[in-house]
Amino acid sequence: MKIAIASDHAAIELKALLTGWLREEGHEVDDLGPATDARVDYPDFGYKLAQAVASGAAERGIALCGSGIGISIAVNRNPACRAALVSEPLSAALAREHNNANVIAMGARLTGPDMAKACVSAFLTTDFAGGRHEGRVDKLSQPAL
Repeated sequence: MKIAIASDHAAIELKALLTGWLREEGHEVDDLGPATDARVDYPDFGYKLAQAVASGAAERGIALCGSGIGISIAVNRNPACRAALVSEPLSAALAREHNNANVIAMGARLTGPDMAKACVSAFLTTDFAGGRHEGRVDKLSQPAL
């Protein structure tokens, strides 16, 4: 699977760990940055990740920052993206099964490496259930104001 991953400076180590692990698992991973732990703004990298997923350059995305909150908000500004902030595998699986999430977000200060891997694994191996969830998910990209 083609996966885009991005973070801010607070999550650079978790991003590197997940990138290496995903490649070992046979995935094609596009690391969208940053390359160092120098201070950066998470919206810049969240928008970059959202564009990669929205354009089809990546099938799924992984967004990381200190808490996961800020970068998930940035990704969700793109109407083609459905980013879910997760902290354990059940949330990651339900984000896919019920919400057809195409991006997961996690907080490097809140989620350890093994739990992060478990979340990513659940996210990548769970299919969207469709059915009764389909109409709801369609509304996410077309809000009726």
